[in-house]
Amino acid sequence: MPDDNSQNLISGGHLVAKALKAEGVEVIYTLCGGHIIDIYDGCVDEGIEVVDVRHEQVAAHAADGYARITGKPGCAVVTAGPGTTDAVTGVANAFRAESPMLLIGGQGAHTQHKMGSLQDLPHVDMMTPITKFAATVPDTARAADMVSMAFRECYHGAPGPSFLEIPRDVLDAKVPVEKARVPAAGQYRASTRSAGDPEAIEKLADLLVHAEKPAILLGSQVWTTRGTESAIELVRALNIPAYMNGAGRGTLPPGDAHHFQLSRRYAFSNADVIVIVGTPFDFRMGYGKRLSQDATVVQIDLDYRTVGKNRDIDLGIVGDAGLVLKSVTEAASGRINGGASKRKEWLDELRAAEQTAIEKRLPNLKSDASPIHPYRLVSEINDFLTEDSIYIGDGGDIVTFSGQVVQPKSPGHWMDPGPLGTLGVGVPFVLAAKKARPDKEVVALFGDGAFSLTGWDFETLVRYNLPFVGIVGNNSSMNQIRYGQAAKYGLERERVGNTLGDVHYDKFAQMLGGYGEEVRDPADIAPALQRARESGKPSLINVWVDPDAYAPGTMNQTMYK
Repeated sequence: MPDDNSQNLISGGHLVAKALKAEGVEVIYTLCGGHIIDIYDGCVDEGIEVVDVRHEQVAAHAADGYARITGKPGCAVVTAGPGTTDAVTGVANAFRAESPMLLIGGQGAHTQHKMGSLQDLPHVDMMTPITKFAATVPDTARAADMVSMAFRECYHGAPGPSFLEIPRDVLDAKVPVEKARVPAAGQYRASTRSAGDPEAIEKLADLLVHAEKPAILLGSQVWTTRGTESAIELVRALNIPAYMNGAGRGTLPPGDAHHFQLSRRYAFSNADVIVIVGTPFDFRMGYGKRLSQDATVVQIDLDYRTVGKNRDIDLGIVGDAGLVLKSVTEAASGRINGGASKRKEWLDELRAAEQTAIEKRLPNLKSDASPIHPYRLVSEINDFLTEDSIYIGDGGDIVTFSGQVVQPKSPGHWMDPGPLGTLGVGVPFVLAAKKARPDKEVVALFGDGAFSLTGWDFETLVRYNLPFVGIVGNNSSMNQIRYGQAAKYGLERERVGNTLGDVHYDKFAQMLGGYGEEVRDPADIAPALQRARESGKPSLINVWVDPDAYAPGTMNQTMYK
């Protein structure tokens, strides 16, 4: 092949790869298609790994997961038409979860525009509502520039996904290098780290210093902004009980004096000052109605549009969670010991509420029943985790159980779909986590229904030699929906459209070259998990759980009220 660079020519695909390299992208997730192969060729030249999967939804979820783990934007590349539509769910999930990623989709050639070319669809129109930026690359010379523009838009306000479609003739054509705009690394987008309004910072510091019963919720943006240390410093300096949700879980380790989990509703009903950091007043928060109407409510968020949405607030601060919390701690320093000394009784009150909730669940956490109670399963998983274990939850009812029990021991070590509630993120999140952090152990809990959606990419994990400990909580049901149907229509109609076959996922894992084991006795859970860890392979422990046990979170869902 002639060396195009000697002729000072470069293709659209190679320009895309140069822009990905400038952004720090180390891997793209993809399913091959004729429209996009020149990007692969460029990635080979730029030293970017091309990881091929079995379904485009997996590619998009993996790009989302990569962004969450690394703090850098992920990238998925898919072909036109069904390739792009298959990825829609992954992009939508990233949109609701505020995860920065770029999806690149193919498109028919400009010369065949509106002629009915292979896999031609209006991708940009479809992607616009679920992205922060969606556009067509109009010209080969603009390819790198448009990629950089898309990444820039990912960080406008709260992070999120962008989409670019690139027509085949634009991608394959070659232009003189000097005609192409190739933005230099680190020089095409500014820092988005805002410390918030100084007057609002002072006001919040004053509120916390004088509060008698404050509480703080540390949401996903604490991890997104890598504000963990600032959050820890605040709660310890001012002696404030902290609750965590989403990717904010693990900000404080289990056992920390300020780490609370099961008393959140009690705290939010009795606190006098409540600070919500980096999480919206969405369904998970009862749209703000679960906060005491008598409390002073403060909301901190990267996105101005989120602050005060669904519920009135007393103070709103738009900014980077880490910088805002750091500034509040500094502003409160030296003021009456930050108010910390008078809060012992409040923390003791909350700790007692925690203990009451634990004791209520204790019989099921230690249950020897068979079929296995889901609480026993998630309790065993929690005991199994180490400080280096990244925990991934993919499912409905079984993962709702785990949310009450499983406590990651380090920041950035909890992954779940986020507020879109997408099933099927588990295997692609494992793929992303093991690619980005091969030094970490990954432990994933699947519902049997959730695993079925993207489970064939277990083979991708085997192919790339990415070991993890997987557990399927198997009740042969879509149990979260089953509960709602039983509650609404009666037991005689509880099994309509939600009952699955008794699938032996352990044998599925073995068939694909991984480690598999079946568990029916709760005493066998811990040894099976340990054998999976020691196998050095992708694994699935198929645990048969009680189909008639429902998580409290499932029974309390507002959609069933």
